[in-house]
Amino acid sequence: MNTEELLDYDDLGDALREGRALRPARGYRFLLAQGDLNFQHRVVNDPVPLGRQLLEAGALDPWQGYSLFAILPSGDFEEVRLNEPFDLRERGAERFIAFLTDRDFKLTLNDDELRWGKPVISGAVLYGLAKPSEGEAVFLEVPGGEDRLIEHGELIDLSEPGIERFITVRLTFEIIVNSRPRTVNARTVTFEQIVQLAFPGQHQPNVVFSMTYRHAASTPHAGELGAGGSVDVKKKGTVFNVTRTVQS
Repeated sequence: MNTEELLDYDDLGDALREGRALRPARGYRFLLAQGDLNFQHRVVNDPVPLGRQLLEAGALDPWQGYSLFAILPSGDFEEVRLNEPFDLRERGAERFIAFLTDRDFKLTLNDDELRWGKPVISGAVLYGLAKPSEGEAVFLEVPGGEDRLIEHGELIDLSEPGIERFITVRLTFEIIVNSRPRTVNARTVTFEQIVQLAFPGQHQPNVVFSMTYRHAASTPHAGELGAGGSVDVKKKGTVFNVTRTVQS
């Protein structure tokens, strides 16, 4: 490819979401945050930059004592050594976060006090530490409010005042099926499961069901659901309407 044909930049996030390799370009765009979760787009001109070049792309001085981490698709943190190359084409990392701190951050997980060396922790790490049983999930305790479900891919800021408290509890979702409240134990529900909640038991071959839903967690948030289909429900409030038709 001639230099004139190079892209101005290729975006790591776009490449990951599209399941493709990085394209030859004059620059490679990634996301960088400094000690918080405020990620900003930055560009380096080498697909295999040194760690310090990633910092410099964000106008951060490598000599100030920064620690740099890549956030992998699994949610794990991988340390990026400042004087060693980091191959953006192979690691599957779009987001990087730089810390300028040597303090520990406290949190509790099921009443056990833990110390974490970074001001941010991922949901994936919390699930790895908690080792919840099947059907359980990790929640952040919200005093005076509804505890918040922690997703595997999210990042939690530990630098806020107070100690963040995490617990594992049995996962339940409150849904409405044909105007009746129902409880399910998984975020993803299938057409067949909802049919059984609406019309329990065996059904004759000439019985056909149609279904609509709204307020779903997945996209689209409303629509029709057919046999073999599934949707992700919210913790509370996803609504299903199931119609039964007997064909002659």
